[in-house]
Amino acid sequence: MLIRLGGILLVSQNTPQFKLSNRSKERRDGVDPRLIDISDLAIQITVIDFGIPRYGGKRTSLDQRELYNAGNSKCDGYKKRSKHQEGLALDFYAFVGGQASWNTEHLAMVAAAFLQAASILGHKLRWGGLWKGFKDYPHVELIG
Repeated sequence: MLIRLGGILLVSQNTPQFKLSNRSKERRDGVDPRLIDISDLAIQITVIDFGIPRYGGKRTSLDQRELYNAGNSKCDGYKKRSKHQEGLALDFYAFVGGQASWNTEHLAMVAAAFLQAASILGHKLRWGGLWKGFKDYPHVELIG
């Protein structure tokens, strides 16, 4: 199978099992094009299906503040801004057995597909599951 991403042609012996839903694609609106390419390739090579949750892509300051006030983010959106506000981060969930999974093993397998896709495409990506201290397992962000 041939996979075309921009000007890059990749050859794979496996047929992709999964496809991003239209809703997940819409939730990437406004993020850096490199993250779009990375997630497009990741969904083709992952062994665990995944999607992009509400607020998983680019966020306004108000969106970020709401997530902070609800205890779902360490960034308040004003004094401490999130990479999501710059369009440089994506959150994801694993999709297992017909439902969203936040199981760390499932998220780690999805993150591995993101990291592999970034490497193939020549981009640097950081996974929140490898952070010291607070671990943000469903989060990836571009470096540099």
